[in-house]
Amino acid sequence: MKRLLGACALLALLAGCASNDVIDPHGYDKTGTASYYGAKHQGKRTASGEHFDKNSMTAAHRQLPFGTRVKVTNLNNDKSCVVRINDRGPHTRGRLIDLSHAAAERLGMISSGTAKVRVQALDD
Repeated sequence: MKRLLGACALLALLAGCASNDVIDPHGYDKTGTASYYGAKHQGKRTASGEHFDKNSMTAAHRQLPFGTRVKVTNLNNDKSCVVRINDRGPHTRGRLIDLSHAAAERLGMISSGTAKVRVQALDD
């Protein structure tokens, strides 16, 4: 009986930690830290099922629906680009979005690795 209760408690804890509730993108406008995917992810399957392409304008976000297009603005240099959400992440605490190499390059953040950004969902 103790094992059963322990197992149930563990499952409840893990279910709470794994919560990736998809949110309504309408009006989404957040500021935080962006990072980008390294080349080691090239060709690997993303959470949406497509293969990651470092040369495409895509990104990973924890809660925005797959296919959502967002404008990302680097607040350090005011450069911006539009990316499509096709993966889940970032998996590092304190990060808001993980960008493809192409998007990071367009934002001028390759050398720094991270940047403070504004992420705004676009209504298509």
